[in-house]
Amino acid sequence: MKTVVLIIGANGQLGSVLTTALQDKFGANNVIASDLRKRDGYKEIFEVIDATDIQRIEEVVQKYKVTQIYHLAAILSAKGEENPLQTWDINMKTLFNVLEVSRKQHIEKVFFPSSIAVFGEGALLDNTPNTSYLDPATVYGISKAAGENWAQYYFLKYGLDVRSIRYPGVIGYQSLPGGGTTDYAVDIYHKAVLNEKFDCFLKEDATLPMIFMDDAIRATIELMEAPKEAITMRTSYNIAGVSFSPSEVVAEIRKLYPDFDVVYNPDFRQEIASKWPRSIDDSKARQDWGWKASYDLEGITTTMINQLKKKYKTGSKNLEMLAL
Repeated sequence: MKTVVLIIGANGQLGSVLTTALQDKFGANNVIASDLRKRDGYKEIFEVIDATDIQRIEEVVQKYKVTQIYHLAAILSAKGEENPLQTWDINMKTLFNVLEVSRKQHIEKVFFPSSIAVFGEGALLDNTPNTSYLDPATVYGISKAAGENWAQYYFLKYGLDVRSIRYPGVIGYQSLPGGGTTDYAVDIYHKAVLNEKFDCFLKEDATLPMIFMDDAIRATIELMEAPKEAITMRTSYNIAGVSFSPSEVVAEIRKLYPDFDVVYNPDFRQEIASKWPRSIDDSKARQDWGWKASYDLEGITTTMINQLKKKYKTGSKNLEMLAL
């Protein structure tokens, strides 16, 4: 059977890069990007979808004979705290719509992104295991923890092949931050390249798990390619990249920009970050489907700086805010 992929939330930080990777893998004509609006200049197949509209999702699935769905649309952690009830409603309704359409239309595989936001004070802060107790402190984390259980439920009850990754903070140069607590680690590189002062909303020693975009995309595709029988975690897989604090990334940047100016003004996002792990145990992903990160902090910094310098030099419009 020919693989035809639908990406819901294709304009987001992860979705915009994943769309290109899946087009390279399956061919542009077999990847349907979708979001609330079409991205400026986007020339490949695109369908406007409000993921709270189940009939619209089903219509597109039937139109293109979709076999896989990547459901990326969500309101993120920091943004979600501004309107908790709306965040819960949107994050859960869109997931239920995707699961129900996938069940009815016999979708081959579904990808649902989870997050380290599912962890709370009940989890070990260091080397957090995959099977940790989940007591998230944000509505975003609550919705992701609930989503993991619903993914497992649909697998156990209906045999729907739902797969998931708990992403750490994702660092990429392709778009601006989208409202997450770890997004300081994206914004900081933009400020360095633009020679602007950086106002950090976390404490200088707030260590969090991060992953470079290239690794995050590779992990997603590797998980979806793994044999069904190899998948033992039907909630979500921990994956680890590299853990660092704001002061550590500043030190790395100052190797290239010695005069880079940073001030620390922790806000409500510091309280969120303080309840998240400092490092992640991803041994289940390593055992089940061979996961291993490629980028360390030095590699992330070098690549981010080089790529952003190119983009700002050319005045690329790809740096516009791409909101989920």
